[in-house]
Amino acid sequence: MRRLTTLALAIFALALAPTAAGAQAPAAVTLSVDDAVSRAVETAPRLGAARAREAAAASAAASRAALGRPTVAVTSGILRTNHVDEFGIPEPDGSTRVLFPDVPTNYQARAEVDVPVYTAGRVGALVASADADHRAASATAEAARADVALEATSAYWSLVAARDAVGVLERALARADASLADVRARVNTGILPPNDLLSSQAERARERVSLIQAQNDAALSEARLDRLVGLDPGTPLVTSTPVDRETPGVAAVASQPLATLIARARGQRPERQAIEAREAGQRAAGAAALAAVRPHVAALAAVEPARPNTRFFPRADDWHTSWDLGVNVTWPLWDGGRARADHATSVAQASATHYELEDFDDALAVEIRQRVLDVQSARAALDASADAVAAATEARRVVGERFDVGVATNTDRLDAEVAEREAELERTRLAAALRVAEAQLLRAVGAQP
Repeated sequence: MRRLTTLALAIFALALAPTAAGAQAPAAVTLSVDDAVSRAVETAPRLGAARAREAAAASAAASRAALGRPTVAVTSGILRTNHVDEFGIPEPDGSTRVLFPDVPTNYQARAEVDVPVYTAGRVGALVASADADHRAASATAEAARADVALEATSAYWSLVAARDAVGVLERALARADASLADVRARVNTGILPPNDLLSSQAERARERVSLIQAQNDAALSEARLDRLVGLDPGTPLVTSTPVDRETPGVAAVASQPLATLIARARGQRPERQAIEAREAGQRAAGAAALAAVRPHVAALAAVEPARPNTRFFPRADDWHTSWDLGVNVTWPLWDGGRARADHATSVAQASATHYELEDFDDALAVEIRQRVLDVQSARAALDASADAVAAATEARRVVGERFDVGVATNTDRLDAEVAEREAELERTRLAAALRVAEAQLLRAVGAQP
């Protein structure tokens, strides 16, 4: 019986094993840099928040626009009162004409239309302010989108660079293993002293430590990119865009004069558009505050059926319909200085925003210069690093041949291998840095990724 139970448990475990393995090892996702940007833009929570604020600003603008349109209201009610003594006058025929009957149940309905005729510009100013806030929210959402795209691009190239570094260090570790085996054989035969074996072992250990650190950096970069593109933690990623591919559109941007790039950035950067919109909205809010103390004209039309209707005499427990037509003029002659204070507040805020815009323009000019110089220096450094890698590779080969014939020491060979590894790592880092610098340049001038 015990054997049957054990066998059943084993079969059950084998049946669940594929499901558990599948749950623990999600399928790899292949991503190009464009795919990473698209996914990040679709799933970024900060973009969802920015779009929600943009929708709120659009609704606020619609609400302000409705202030200048007619409004229609319908009310109805029933009122129960206490009984009263009827009042009437006698008629010649001996009857009594009731002038004020006892009607304890009162019914009333009213349909009213209010039409703003003249608002002294207040509604228009409020609408302009709300529209400006909507434009500012839209520009802020666009700026958030550009930031997310740049962050995803940087994370993508960080992952590519980290994996390339792992590849470089794996090759370096393989060379270190081969060198260690060669040195051990020579030490065993008495050709080399024992300290050369210790030096090779120490260098091999350093290569192993560097590889472990690089693998950890690659895993962290993959986890960061997983989060940005909206994938589950631990989802394997396969990068399909080679690091030597130039970012589309960057050549046309980098070839333009600096003054042209600065002017283009001032016209396209969403952050600047948001600042301009906020300033316009604040000035419009100030105009709306002043309009509050000017005369306002509104028209009124209403129909009111009631039972009894107090406008008809004598009062009777019957339905009668009355109507109203009128024009109301309101002129707030004194508000204690509130409107002028609100106007001054809005004007001061607009002035502060204008200074913020000037500061942004000054910083933008410096940023454009920096991004252009970053791209130029990264390209030059990458070209130089390619020469350095070629030279270090040739130097390692020559030193290896000299070591084989006994005219170079093991220390010389170790130094040559380290120099080659460092040159390859530097080229990998510079290639990824160039791609990031190109993305930052496009972001600085306001180009769409």
